[in-house]
Amino acid sequence: MGNCQGGSCGANPQQAAKQQEESIKKALDKIKHKFLVMSGKGGVGKTSVSVNLAMCLAEQGFSVGIMDVDIHGPDVPRMLGLSDYMATGDGNKLAPMHYSDNLSAISVESLMPNKDEAVIWRGPLKHSAIQQFIGDVNWGDLDFLIIDSPPGTGDEPLSVAQTVKEAKAIIVTTPQEVALSDVRKSISFCKRINMEIFGLIENMSGYVCPHCDKTVDLFGTGGGEKTAQDSSIPFLGRIPFDPNLVKAGDAGVAFAKEYTDSEVAGSFKKISEKMAKLIAG
Repeated sequence: MGNCQGGSCGANPQQAAKQQEESIKKALDKIKHKFLVMSGKGGVGKTSVSVNLAMCLAEQGFSVGIMDVDIHGPDVPRMLGLSDYMATGDGNKLAPMHYSDNLSAISVESLMPNKDEAVIWRGPLKHSAIQQFIGDVNWGDLDFLIIDSPPGTGDEPLSVAQTVKEAKAIIVTTPQEVALSDVRKSISFCKRINMEIFGLIENMSGYVCPHCDKTVDLFGTGGGEKTAQDSSIPFLGRIPFDPNLVKAGDAGVAFAKEYTDSEVAGSFKKISEKMAKLIAG
């Protein structure tokens, strides 16, 4: 992805930057609501939350896009079962990959000939790629754009905050203190850069034994809700641990559609409905 994608071949740096800025603004003007899904540390299920919330919103009839800005560990295409490469479409812009009529996605993995090759980029190159993921992609009219970021408060979430100034943060955590201590850093990050926090999700919150129906608190419980209360931010809900969620992600299928009656599916639906209220409002 170079500046030619935005039609700026031959332009001087100032002209190219201005054209890129205009392309970004035009793209963002067509997207009603933008969410940055972030976490303080890895392994809390942030990407599976991003993908399943997007799927739930799409199932409700909303037009949804997922932008995978986890440059070094892009997993969105695999969780959606997308293996194709992105192609150039109308206006010399990249066409996002389509999971369904209502859900499309873009990821650096879908631009790489070898999907298992490491991406070794420094901050400026990542910032440029994120800008191009918005300005040089034909997203069209969207109700929601879900931006899946890597763990922590580094280059990628900062670049999103600088580029998509109206984005709201959804912070994902697990209940144990080692995760919550990092989540508090994510909350601090959002407050320092004046990014609105839509809410916090406590993931892997308990496991219901399929044999005895008793709930086992694998990582504790309630820590996410308490952190949200202590930080005066909305608590969006708990998502229990379910091995089938892993199977669905590996298979690239919608968990909420495959396991409609599960507690996890109900949790995702409730959270997505809170997001959907923004459209109604």
